[in-house]
Amino acid sequence: MNRSTSRSGGANLPALRHHNASLVLDLLRVAGEQGISRLELAERTGLTPQAVSKITARLRAEGLAAEAGRLASTGGKPRTVLRLVPDAGYAVGLHLDRDELTAVLADLAGTTVATRAFPLDLGAPAADVLATAAHAVQTVRAAAPRTGDRQVFGVGAALPGPLDHRSGVLHRVTGFPQWDGYPLREALAAHTGLPVVLDKDTNAAALGLALRERADADFAYLHLGTGLGAGLVLGGALHRGARTGAGEFGHQTLQLDGPPCGCGGRGCIEALCLSAVARGDVAEAARVLGAGAANLVGLLDIDRVVLGGRTVAAHEDAYLSGVREVVEERARREGVPAAVPVTVAGGGDRPVAEGAAQLVLAPLFGRAGEAGEWDGQS
Repeated sequence: MNRSTSRSGGANLPALRHHNASLVLDLLRVAGEQGISRLELAERTGLTPQAVSKITARLRAEGLAAEAGRLASTGGKPRTVLRLVPDAGYAVGLHLDRDELTAVLADLAGTTVATRAFPLDLGAPAADVLATAAHAVQTVRAAAPRTGDRQVFGVGAALPGPLDHRSGVLHRVTGFPQWDGYPLREALAAHTGLPVVLDKDTNAAALGLALRERADADFAYLHLGTGLGAGLVLGGALHRGARTGAGEFGHQTLQLDGPPCGCGGRGCIEALCLSAVARGDVAEAARVLGAGAANLVGLLDIDRVVLGGRTVAAHEDAYLSGVREVVEERARREGVPAAVPVTVAGGGDRPVAEGAAQLVLAPLFGRAGEAGEWDGQS
């Protein structure tokens, strides 16, 4: 894709055929069931009406778009309205957590049509983990109606980092050093027969939230489950950093002489937070999480903090109020007029699997920059 071309305008060049089709598909997706006319598509993309007609004809022939009615005539020929066909294709999203695997099947509109959960031991031999993941993919594909003759574009897999999303290779997953250097993307593709894109669990969830809300706001998604991490959305796009290591939120040091952490350090926010969780001290866990969140707000000046993960879901109100209290206290201390809002994503761990499916779907709609280096094929 030509990275110099803005998403707000198309380019009438043969080399950008896929890019222009993605622009049109994205507008069809955003329009929803009510659809959008070819004239408006041309106006919104900057493409010529002739180019839009060719693109929409191809999308209709491929089953990705269909008529959604006609607009009332204003003196000329009534305009046909087109819509996206959500069940023309699907993506599988996998969340491989330390003790559980969640799998979803999402249609082109991003709607989850099937969800399944499976026990998982991330410390088991790689062959066992891959067998469970492949079985999960097969199960969710079979769970939704009419998928037999519909295309599954690929599998998005999300799991604890650190990892290299570009090469699909894991690094030293906290607590599971045996995965260091393992080419999970390549292995999972071989087991499923589908293209695979890999990313951290927090990045996947943050991507899903950003695409769902279609906003350019900066926010941090803090995921507290079997571990603790962050997904960062800056300027409306997922931020991974130059070495793909951004978001290792759980391993910032809060206490120099604190308890040891699985990463090899001491006094990490993850170790402090999970220790409080293990003791049943939810208030202390929320206070520690709030301290980390306040540090992040002060460092990045973000617009919002979003909490998620199964541990948060188990005591949602306590974590929401506890983190909000610390963030608000920091704002008062610094004389900030208003503290940034703190919200909850909801759904426990499900946003990670749903975001993993978006790792596959986003490039189809011209959002490869947000999703990562893998470019899906439409």
